[in-house]
Amino acid sequence: MAFEYSQEIINDLEKLFEAEEEYNVIIYSGENNNIKEFHAHSILLRIRSQYFRSAFSKERSEKKDGKHVFNFPNISPQFFKIILRFIYCGKIDLSKLQGPDILKLLIAVDELKIQTLILCIQEYLIKHQHEFLQQNPLEILETVYQRETFTNLWNYYLEEICAKPDTLFKSDKFTNLKAPLLELLLKRDDLSLDEIDIWDSLIKWSYAQHPSIQQDVKKWNKEEITVMERTLHKFIPLIRFYHVDSEGFFLKVYPFKILIPEDILDNVLAFHMAP
Repeated sequence: MAFEYSQEIINDLEKLFEAEEEYNVIIYSGENNNIKEFHAHSILLRIRSQYFRSAFSKERSEKKDGKHVFNFPNISPQFFKIILRFIYCGKIDLSKLQGPDILKLLIAVDELKIQTLILCIQEYLIKHQHEFLQQNPLEILETVYQRETFTNLWNYYLEEICAKPDTLFKSDKFTNLKAPLLELLLKRDDLSLDEIDIWDSLIKWSYAQHPSIQQDVKKWNKEEITVMERTLHKFIPLIRFYHVDSEGFFLKVYPFKILIPEDILDNVLAFHMAP
């Protein structure tokens, strides 16, 4: 007969976390006037965190009186205590945190490479912080894009933006979107936005990258043409010009013909002029 006392083990580890007995690791988190010292056990840190596993194996930590010393100035004491409790006993309560703090906590967890908690926090944000995620789509999207492990949030945002593109494309902050992100979005086949609206947004975005360029394309000099060509050359092939009606093409796209490669322009013109 098999017996299991996993909860008892969890309770004992939580007591060890709170008692801080026989520790061999000192951790300082926070900066300036908000710094706190934590005590921990290397064996648990090594088992539960890829960051610490790598740090201990490569002996990257300082040593003080025989104890390992780590500094995390970019992780607040509040967040580090939450993370450390999870490392010891697998417990975490996100319900008392607001959306922005949960995102900051997720970034801290990513730094420490605790995969289980990374997945857990992403799932919580998607299920319980939908309103927060919709309030600042651009800022959060760029944060998520920079983190390879935020796969669930990344997929969530792509699906949301493709289903409701106005939340981003009609946003005042759309022109702040980084070029690689814009390229990824324009490559999507499920972006629910009329092609002419995509074109208008792209032109608006390109002007915002170079505010000194004249708004009237007919007045561009050679230097301005070169700048805009370099800005848009990756995006032009992603526009489905055949999905733009003739009126929209000749009124909004054709004036920028100088930016469109000749082969694309010739084919689209032939398409729209065909009887």
